[in-house]
Amino acid sequence: MTQLWSLYLFAYNSLQALGWAISLTRILSNFVSIQSFAGAYASAGELICLLQTVAFLEVIHGAIGIVPSGVLLPLMQWGGRTHFLLAIVRGIDEVQKLPSVFVALVAWGLIEVIRYPHYALNCVGSSPSLITYLRYTAFIVLYPLGLAGEMWLMYEALPFIKAKSLYADFFAGLPFTYYNFVRVLLLCYPFMWLKLYLHLIKQRKSKLGKQHKKKN
Repeated sequence: MTQLWSLYLFAYNSLQALGWAISLTRILSNFVSIQSFAGAYASAGELICLLQTVAFLEVIHGAIGIVPSGVLLPLMQWGGRTHFLLAIVRGIDEVQKLPSVFVALVAWGLIEVIRYPHYALNCVGSSPSLITYLRYTAFIVLYPLGLAGEMWLMYEALPFIKAKSLYADFFAGLPFTYYNFVRVLLLCYPFMWLKLYLHLIKQRKSKLGKQHKKKN
């Protein structure tokens, strides 16, 4: 049974790695072609929406114990990204060409083309030391970059959310609007993100420390 789970996780992580590699290639190729940030979502947005939706499986993986991540942190990351991507970027046409979308999606892409291959290779043996190092080092810059893109875009989206009364029907029975929800979310976002970031810093010390010991 353990071997079956390993094969499943290898297939899942490999497909995610492929999907993100295609997405990142499309975004960067489009940028080089048109010399503009405006085409990031148009070039790869629908594929990224699919990849991010399917990534809910990672919450399930933690919940049933086939990976040691637990539920809370994967759920926080999945929920934050999915809300940003599906509720705001996909839901508001006017923001899709903004530079902040390019920043967020490129940061995500660079993270995932390292993270998923690392996980996939660990399922069938061990990840090469270079990929392991990149997995636990590149995030130091890429995670804050992704956060900056997400918060920048959400701030830019506020006037459109207010003007369109976005998701008014869904929030009709609540004592606040979606506009107010996003404003509060912007205030809370750095603190929620910091929990994930500090967890990765802790993981970095553990994983790279073990790698160093093996070399010695």
